[in-house]
Amino acid sequence: MLRAIDTDLWVAEQPLRYFGLSIGTRMTVIRLASHELVVISPIQISEALVGELSELGPVSHIIAPNLYHYLFAADFKAAYPNATFWATSMLRAKKPELAIDQVIEDDSSSPWEGIECLFFDGFKTLGPKGPDLLDEWVFFHIASRTLILTDTAFCFDASFPLLTQLVTKVGGSYKSLSPSLLERIATTDKEPVKASAQQVLHWDFDRVVMAHGSIVERGGKQQFQRGYEQFLGHSL
Repeated sequence: MLRAIDTDLWVAEQPLRYFGLSIGTRMTVIRLASHELVVISPIQISEALVGELSELGPVSHIIAPNLYHYLFAADFKAAYPNATFWATSMLRAKKPELAIDQVIEDDSSSPWEGIECLFFDGFKTLGPKGPDLLDEWVFFHIASRTLILTDTAFCFDASFPLLTQLVTKVGGSYKSLSPSLLERIATTDKEPVKASAQQVLHWDFDRVVMAHGSIVERGGKQQFQRGYEQFLGHSL
């Protein structure tokens, strides 16, 4: 289930449908210098997954990176009660029943050595009930030069079903790293998004891992910039 994509960096995937489309979802696992594991956007836990994680190190940090990717975090926390469950401030208000240990703070320091994090301000998604704030944190694994996103961008390819390919071709995220058409429609205040994207581009990343779609192994920074130029309507 776990797949190594670089030194101390793994992903695990499972099926997911959204608005009738098969888009899948992905969890990212990072091993710190302390050999502790950071799990970002956890997927459904299983005995097999627990067994594979135990071979890598202790799960010490579980991160729900936005207001939507929390569904399996409680199960992970139950499986690893000594791990710190991190989440966005708005998720604590949205789901007070979740046993959130720490809110990810908007400051210059990261609690995970070797990982930088940034609040992606102003971005919205178009959910079943209309536009909604995403409240997403994005991450940069320095050693592998990997940007880790959740719902701020997508990139689908021919490995996905034909309907997903067709819709993402129309939406602009087929074989190209880009926010989806739904996100572009929902997000109306562009300046905070522009400022956040500019900060992301200060990071020296090449690979991009996102929760939905295909991993961009090379040229991810250039693709991210092109995707957000189209979204913002002007050059970053």
